[in-house]
Amino acid sequence: MTSKEKLYKEIEDSFAEFTFVNLTLSSVFYKSNELVNVYIRPVKIKEENLLSFTYRYKTNDIVKNYSDNHALIEIFNLLDNNFRKGVLFIHSKEISIYVSKKRELKYSEKLIENKIDKNKSHDIVKKRKVVDGLYLHLLGVTDSKGNVIPKMSKKYKQIDKYLEIIDNLIESNKNLPKDRTINIVDMGSGKGYLTISLYVYLTEVKKLNVSVVGVELRSNLVDLCNNISDKCGFTNVKFEETYIEDYDNSKIDILIALHACDTATDDAIKKGIVSEASIIVCAPCCHKQLRKDTENTDNPILKHGIFNERYYEMLTDAIRGIVLEKYSYTTKIFEFISNEHTRKNILLVANKSTKKVNIENINTKLEKVKNSNNIKIHYLETILQK
Repeated sequence: MTSKEKLYKEIEDSFAEFTFVNLTLSSVFYKSNELVNVYIRPVKIKEENLLSFTYRYKTNDIVKNYSDNHALIEIFNLLDNNFRKGVLFIHSKEISIYVSKKRELKYSEKLIENKIDKNKSHDIVKKRKVVDGLYLHLLGVTDSKGNVIPKMSKKYKQIDKYLEIIDNLIESNKNLPKDRTINIVDMGSGKGYLTISLYVYLTEVKKLNVSVVGVELRSNLVDLCNNISDKCGFTNVKFEETYIEDYDNSKIDILIALHACDTATDDAIKKGIVSEASIIVCAPCCHKQLRKDTENTDNPILKHGIFNERYYEMLTDAIRGIVLEKYSYTTKIFEFISNEHTRKNILLVANKSTKKVNIENINTKLEKVKNSNNIKIHYLETILQK
C-alpha cells in the first residue's frame, strides 16, 4: 500500500469514527494561484455530519460543505493540484503531509494530547472583524446593550466583509510604510460606517499606526461622524466636508471609495493614482457616463433597459481596470458580498506594483475595447490628462 493509499484510509477511518478534528492545506505549487490555503473541519447541519471547507483566497473566503466521500475526493484533488503541505489532526495524532515536486505524497505522524472537538455544530459563531463598541450604537447599528438591530444586520455583514477584504489586502501588501503613519482616505464616506469601523479595527486589533480621513459633501453627515469620533475619543479619524475632486492630500497610502456615484468613483481613483497609493479599493455605482456619451443603437440587446445598465457597468469598470494597469497597478474585479445584501456588490481592487509596464500593449488593449463599443474616451482618461 502506497503512502497516499495509507493516508486516504487514515482520513476515511477518522470520518467513520468521528475522530477527525481538522486539516489545513497550505504552500501552493504556483505563486500565481489565487487560492492561499484551505481549512477543513467537521460540522453538523440539520443532523447531518459534513466536512466544511473554507477556501481562503487572497481577497475573500468561500465555504463549501461536503459529505464524507466527496470530501475525500476533494482533499486529494487539492493535494494533487494545489498544495505541497498539510497538517491533519486526528484524535490524539498530528499528521504532517508533504507533496514533492514530482507530486509524490509522504507523511509523518506523532502522538499529541487529545484535540478532538466534541461540538461540531454549525451554530458556532464566526469570528467577526467588527469590533464591539459605543461607536456602533452611535451609528445606529447596535442597541444600547450592544446587540445588532435586526434591520441593520445586512449593513453589519457588509462592514464585516469590507474589513476582512481590506485586512487581507494590508497583510499581503509589501509597499505600505512601516516607519510612519499609514494614511487612509475614504472618499464619499457617507455616514462613516466603514470609515470608523476600519479605524477601530486597525488600531485596536491590528495595532497599526493609522490616520483615517472621511471625505463627504453632506455637512450633516460630516458633523455626525466627527461628533461620534469625539464622543468615542478617537484621536486619528476625522471627516472633512468637500468634493472628492477638491480634496487636497498627496500622501494617501490606502484610498477607499465605496459607492461614490458615477464619475465620482473616477475622481477618487485619480486621487489614488496621483498620490501613488499602495492600495485602491472601489465599489462603483451608477455608471452613467458611458451610457450618456456612447451611441450603440445598433446593438439589439441594449434595447432592454436592464441589459443596457449591466452592459455599461461592465464596460465602465473594465476600462477603469485597464487604465489603472497603465499606472502600474495590478487590478482585480470581483463580487465581495451576496446579492441578498446589496445589488452594488462589485469591488475593484488595485495594488501598486513595482513591475515595468508595457504601455504600448495596454494602450492597444484599451483602444480595442473602446473601438469595439463605439467609445470615444472614458472620463477617467480625461481627468488623468489634466
